[in-house]
Amino acid sequence: MSEPEPTVGVGPHPDPWPDDPRLDPVLLAEGDRRNVLDVYRYWSVEAIVADLDTRRHPFHVAIENWEHDRNIGTVVRTANAFLAAEVHIVGKRNWNRRGAMMTDVYQHVRHHESVESLLDWTAAHDDGPLPVIGVDNLPGSVPIESTELPQRCLLLFGQEGPGLSAAAHAAAEQVCSIAQFGSTRSINAGVAAGIAMHAWVRRWAG
Repeated sequence: MSEPEPTVGVGPHPDPWPDDPRLDPVLLAEGDRRNVLDVYRYWSVEAIVADLDTRRHPFHVAIENWEHDRNIGTVVRTANAFLAAEVHIVGKRNWNRRGAMMTDVYQHVRHHESVESLLDWTAAHDDGPLPVIGVDNLPGSVPIESTELPQRCLLLFGQEGPGLSAAAHAAAEQVCSIAQFGSTRSINAGVAAGIAMHAWVRRWAG
């Protein structure tokens, strides 16, 4: 006999319903099968975002999107997991949301037409200019494993395949590489973003 499928989330909330403005009446009535932490069961999207906004980390993530990179959804999902302040899409506005697995509704995502407009935004940031840290295995890069990333920064990633564009490379105050030991020249952009975000978390997330 086959094993029954595991139940995801929770069903309808029993009466009486809690008196809590953060809760969504539809979810209370129909159940909450979303991929969220148990503490957020039955909460509205707006309430979850508001709670996350009280404790987001001060690092940002940017990825270039000139050819509709399919890795962007993974980057957004990982940024949500590590509680990045924002994800910045540079280039084409449209991106494949499938890989984000609906986490884009909880993660702030901002669009920039060009690397130059991204730099203008980092320079005018409310808390002061954000250092731009490129991540790519380029000549002159320093190992991210032995580099202390700034607490406030923007991690900048290039397109899957070509990596950082010339403009993005020039914009970065520093470029960090990720140690590799096999035959491939580079790793998946979504994976690279996850490694870099985790490097920040290990140093600064407490």
